[in-house]
Amino acid sequence: MKVLGTGSTVMMTECTSLQFVSPFAFEAMQKVDVVRLASLSDPELRLLLPCLVRMALCAPADQSQSWAQDKKLILRLLSGVEAVNSIVALLSVDFHALEQDANKEQQLRHKLGGGTGESILVSQLQHGLTLEFEHSDSPRRLRLVLSELLAIMNKVSESSGEFFFKSSELFESPVYLEEAADVLCILQAELPSLLPIVDVAEALLHVRNGAWFLCLLVANVPDSFNEVCRGLIKNGERQDEESLGGRRRTDALRFLCKMNPAQALKVRGMVVEECHLPGLGVALTLDHTKNEVNEDGVSDLVCFVSGLLLGTNAKVRTWFGTFIRNGQQRKRETSSSVLWQMRRQLLLELMGILPTVRSTRIVEEADVEMEPNVSVYSGLKEEHVVKASALLRLYCALMGIAGLKPTEEEAEQLLQLMTSRPPATPAGVRFVSLSFCMLLAFSTLVSTPEQEQLMVVWLSWMIKEEAYFESTSGVSASFGEMLLLVAMYFHSNQLSAIIDLVCSTLGMKIVIKPSSLSRMKTIFTQEIFTEQVVTAHAVRVPVTSNLSANITGFLPIHCIYQLLRSRSFTKHKVSIKDWIYRQLCETSTPLHPQLLPLIDVYINSILTPASKSNPEATNQPVTEQEILNIFQGVIGGDNIRLNQRFSITAQLLVLYYILSYEEALLANTKTLAAMQRKPKSYSSSLMDQIPIKFLIRQAQGLQQELGGLHSALLRLLATNYPHLCIVDDWICEEEITGTDALLRRMLLTNNAKNHSPEQLQEAFSAVPVSHTEVMQILEHLTLLSASELIPYAEVLTSNMNQLLNSGVPRRILQTVNKLWMVLNTVMPRRCPPLMDITLHMLNGYLLASKAYLSAHLKETAEQDRPSQNNTLGLVGQTDGPEVTREELKNALLAAQDSAAVQILLEICLPTEEEKAKGISPDTMLRNIQSVITTSTPNQGMEEGGEDNLLCNLREVQCLICCLLHQMYIADPNIAKLVHFQGYPCELLPLTVAGIPSMHICLDFIPELIAQPELEKQIFAIQLLSHLCIQYALPKSLSVARLAVNVMGTLLTVLTQAKRYAFFMPTLPSLVSFCRAFPPLYEDIMSLLIQIGQVCASDVATQTRDIDPIITRLQQIKEKPSGWTGICKDPSYKNGSRDTGSMDPDVQLCYCIESTVIEIINMSVSGI
Repeated sequence: MKVLGTGSTVMMTECTSLQFVSPFAFEAMQKVDVVRLASLSDPELRLLLPCLVRMALCAPADQSQSWAQDKKLILRLLSGVEAVNSIVALLSVDFHALEQDANKEQQLRHKLGGGTGESILVSQLQHGLTLEFEHSDSPRRLRLVLSELLAIMNKVSESSGEFFFKSSELFESPVYLEEAADVLCILQAELPSLLPIVDVAEALLHVRNGAWFLCLLVANVPDSFNEVCRGLIKNGERQDEESLGGRRRTDALRFLCKMNPAQALKVRGMVVEECHLPGLGVALTLDHTKNEVNEDGVSDLVCFVSGLLLGTNAKVRTWFGTFIRNGQQRKRETSSSVLWQMRRQLLLELMGILPTVRSTRIVEEADVEMEPNVSVYSGLKEEHVVKASALLRLYCALMGIAGLKPTEEEAEQLLQLMTSRPPATPAGVRFVSLSFCMLLAFSTLVSTPEQEQLMVVWLSWMIKEEAYFESTSGVSASFGEMLLLVAMYFHSNQLSAIIDLVCSTLGMKIVIKPSSLSRMKTIFTQEIFTEQVVTAHAVRVPVTSNLSANITGFLPIHCIYQLLRSRSFTKHKVSIKDWIYRQLCETSTPLHPQLLPLIDVYINSILTPASKSNPEATNQPVTEQEILNIFQGVIGGDNIRLNQRFSITAQLLVLYYILSYEEALLANTKTLAAMQRKPKSYSSSLMDQIPIKFLIRQAQGLQQELGGLHSALLRLLATNYPHLCIVDDWICEEEITGTDALLRRMLLTNNAKNHSPEQLQEAFSAVPVSHTEVMQILEHLTLLSASELIPYAEVLTSNMNQLLNSGVPRRILQTVNKLWMVLNTVMPRRCPPLMDITLHMLNGYLLASKAYLSAHLKETAEQDRPSQNNTLGLVGQTDGPEVTREELKNALLAAQDSAAVQILLEICLPTEEEKAKGISPDTMLRNIQSVITTSTPNQGMEEGGEDNLLCNLREVQCLICCLLHQMYIADPNIAKLVHFQGYPCELLPLTVAGIPSMHICLDFIPELIAQPELEKQIFAIQLLSHLCIQYALPKSLSVARLAVNVMGTLLTVLTQAKRYAFFMPTLPSLVSFCRAFPPLYEDIMSLLIQIGQVCASDVATQTRDIDPIITRLQQIKEKPSGWTGICKDPSYKNGSRDTGSMDPDVQLCYCIESTVIEIINMSVSGI
């Protein structure tokens, strides 16, 4: 077997003359291939005798006939070998006694502290070890080798990892090496517990010829190969070339892998796993895979080192980077260094793919044009492009991550490779991008004027060939965009952005000093790309077709974005609007992350001038006609949507552009007014033609693919179009798009699909005569999707007035309402005359009005701003008009909302016909309460009939109360304003019971009672009485006590007429106070007696017989139990009195008496 050539260390030198086990022989031993073993030469067979003799003599576990035949062949093979007899003699020793003596010697050495005193295994030696070994018999030879080996193993365990070299005659004498190896193999095989093979292998590293002994030991125990290799690696140094021990360990493992090359890569994997012996990993790669290449031509060495430095394991990256740095710090690298061998091999691979250059003279572009037939720069072969890219990335990693400093030869060859010209293929585009970024990252590679000129010529070639490369290679992300982007970064001095770009393209994070880019910046900004050239070139770059996040790399959109940020287009008066519009049209999902920032910076360039000195230096906005072209065909059924020219992505992006533009225009109104600029706003007619809700609904189903576009659109809508963000609409959409809708579509038949709008119109025309046909068509329409319903919208809304006639089945009304709600998800702002829909639209219009007034206020902010010539110079007066306008806007909105609420409350009142039937809000509320509390609810509902619970008025009242509750919660000031205005008191039972948010009125009732108008005070007390019953809270008790005190105070100040007008409607409220809060009983009874006394004192003389009433009241207060019978007498309680002819004070006295009696009845009965 040949020994390892270049790179052999001291161990390799000492083993040069020795015969090693060949890979052929080792494989034969692994497989016990007797035929192969028989073909070995005598020297090769001699090395394997310990194992073969044990195999022939020991009783086998395999009792098969085939093994019996193989055993005979082995015996025949051994029969002619003389050394077999000595091995047989070694196997005849009593190994049990030998092991006992060895253990005793180990204990003795442990007591003596590792000294070399008396030996139990070996008595006092008369001669040296070599002579003793020569003159000894087999048992003594075993003892000599065992004693020496145990001494070395003990020293290894006591060395604490520090390497030492042990001189031993037994392992150094060339005459007895084979005999010593036989003894070693027999000892390890017979005494495995005393001599673990990993520990023996570790000890052999410390003696001369240790690698040879180790290979023989493993060859005779072939199953231990992986165990030995892993143990040596695990106990090895992190950096093997830094110490003698590391180098000897590496060489020993290289010999082992040379003996068993099939396991070399597995051993290399162990090296990386343990992060030990990096030189071994490289050496194994050089030894075994130097000539192996992948399908793309990349060598295993390039792949291995690239994987270490560019992998995701930071520990491995740091470990190997340290190996590179430490290797360079040694004073003199020799050919024996693994790092030197690796660099040499990489350089040879690099030079092997360099294109052939016919002339080394740097030729100017003019010369090339003059001699077109002379090919000065040969192109890089297509089969070498991928390998060249891999080599460039590897050298970038070596220099940027591991700190490799290239030699002059390496730098020269790298520059030649980077400036070569690949074919127009995707791999060629990738190679050029990598070469360009490597030039930026490692500018030190260009050190001479000739090299700089070579680089400039190559960059000029890149600019000229960019369009050809993109058209031929079919790659959208070409290197032309990268050139343009770097030029823009250089012009705007964004060096950190260039560094990020380089690191992103190379796929590694390396440290690049901004100062190293200074020369490259000068070349780009002064020689290749001036700012005007960059801007003019960028606008001519074709847009990326079907731009999406799937297209990676640096695209034209990145260049345009940077130019917009630096305001280069407006500075050089280059129109970019058409390019942006075309790119928005050429988009698809998943959304590219650069699109939204592009739109934002484009809007900013439209509204904000590049400089104050030139306010007209802005870009042009997209025209309304261009916007409408985007949405052609978007409204309609599924068949119409298939004919859309533009994707949903393009439509959503244009919608985002419009909404963002309008929002930015309002936000910058003051700034634009100060600059005397008035950019044009998009018309309301344009917004009416854009199906915003339909688009938002489409975006909701594509949230994962649209990134942040959906949330951005929702934010813009909530701010500027709140009427399109009503919560009820979103809930309705969930119902429309949920599982139920899917099940309904499964029931959709061909007949349902065939109904046309004309058929629906004919069915509506026949409604006065028959309802069957229209009901059938409407039911079929409920199975359609919202977009499929759009063609029927006009017919539905125009015929809804017919549904208000009497006799129309309720199911038809409900179905039409349901269809309208579905249409509202894609076609908002329709106004049919059904109450539910009317309320829905009213809420939308109120929200839209608020947004419109806010926008109008911002648009006209400069109109009321006082000019500097008209100001009086008073400090703090400049903001006066703005505050006034804001207050006027809020007052207008409050008046608008309160008017809507008052109209809705008026609708809750019964009509004259309903009043004739005895329907009122109060009676309806009592009917509900009675139905709820009755034990037979079905009977109660039947008795009430449609005139009570199920009447149209009750349904309308419920819908209105629901809307009022939402309005009160959204703005509690509306509730305060409405109640300060007041409304019919007969609606109080309805509003308090039907609007859950009415409890907020408790906050402002004290303020309402304090108003000077008697009507407001009456309304406040009546409202409070209902609130106390509905919300019996401590806060209600305190307000009720305040009301009782106020009534007592007013008793002393009101005139007779006002006293009658105030107390007649408010006395019944005292009953509610007592019912809710019994602790108020004493105060209220005292108040009633006071009122009675005041009234009795003012009664005319001829009617003084009223005094007995006062007396009865006093008695009732003192002894209420004695009056319960009288109070419960219906004739007394409802006795007929001619109150019309009575004095007002007399009427009030009788009212007081009835109030007291009602309170007594309530308190006594425990209600």
